[in-house]
Amino acid sequence: MEKRELTCIQCPMGCAITVEMENGEVVNISGYTCNRGKIYAGKEVTNPTRTVTSSVRVTGSAAEQMVSVKTKTDIPKDKVFACVKALKGVTVQAPVRIGDVVVHDVAGTGVDVVATRNA
Repeated sequence: MEKRELTCIQCPMGCAITVEMENGEVVNISGYTCNRGKIYAGKEVTNPTRTVTSSVRVTGSAAEQMVSVKTKTDIPKDKVFACVKALKGVTVQAPVRIGDVVVHDVAGTGVDVVATRNA
């Protein structure tokens, strides 16, 4: 039986979680204090994902030169660098509103990158 030790990142408590696996399947999760921790731990050992935050250039605005962006939902962890690379040369035209799609289907993940503030 394989054991994986994790520190939960779903809330400020930072629970020490132990996941026991057998043949690639989760058989037991312990150490969490809330259901979010249990879900996180199971997902982290079988299919880890991350939300990517960054910023892109804005043209056509005297006040703002950059706008913050993030993936609308989490993406597979192994696609994070491809996502960042895809954002590197992106420039958007002002005005930009919170929730506007900046990049559709980033890095082939099926997830859009959206603005997180107005510019």
